[in-house]
Amino acid sequence: MLLGAHLRRLREAQGVSREDAGWEIRSSESKISRMELGRVGFKERDVADLLTLYGMDDPVERERLLALARDANNPGWWHRFGDVLPNWFQSYLGLEAAAALIRTYEVQFVPGLLQTRDYARSVVLLGHGRAKPDEIERRVELRMQRQQILKRETQPARLWVVVDEAALRRPIGGLSVMRSQVEALLEANTMPNVRLQVIPFQAGGHAAAGGAFTILRFPDEDLPDVVYIEQLTSALYLDKRDDVDLYAEAMERLCVEARPPTDTSRVLEEIRKDLDA
Repeated sequence: MLLGAHLRRLREAQGVSREDAGWEIRSSESKISRMELGRVGFKERDVADLLTLYGMDDPVERERLLALARDANNPGWWHRFGDVLPNWFQSYLGLEAAAALIRTYEVQFVPGLLQTRDYARSVVLLGHGRAKPDEIERRVELRMQRQQILKRETQPARLWVVVDEAALRRPIGGLSVMRSQVEALLEANTMPNVRLQVIPFQAGGHAAAGGAFTILRFPDEDLPDVVYIEQLTSALYLDKRDDVDLYAEAMERLCVEARPPTDTSRVLEEIRKDLDA
């Protein structure tokens, strides 16, 4: 996506049409469109030819963009979990790994990036109860590996979570598992790059009555925000400005309707006491 955005910007700056760009790399206008949206792989030779067409003669910048082309074709760490990963979710993992800010709303579960191993196993079993034990563990390990984006040394991702109180009181895996999960949330809430808010039962109906969603924002300004909506057997990826603005507005209203971040530890402590009762 990042390389595609750079190529689009360079093409437009030179006044080159997608049709002419496609002709240059012996391809079509639709292929250029897919390249610029990051929805197709890159051949380094094609990128080099496009850079020449767009007048990119700065050797340092040219090499940086060619390096992006090479990197875009390298499989991510999650590809070793390909046996338990649907294709539609692999795209999300790439976006999640590249995001600078992840804003997510959850109504049924604790978000995957904050789940404990035991809680994650209980969630996986809900959807894959007939799977073999080793497959269950691989799915759990995948979820644990995803959480490294919050702890990486270089530019850890920022996570802003709004979670419905029901998700924190639903004893997924039993009371002991849920108690440990709430304690893990208390610890996560102290991380400088994590902000957690809870929508209390008293809020009644709210802006995101349609269900859970995630908004991903990237460090490069050329990349649009992406809204991710997971379904049972597929997912939606929305990047059109009107769609993203609608979900961003809903997220802002959720943050207002939720208890403020300064109350989160108190809310979690109350829930933990209830689980101990």
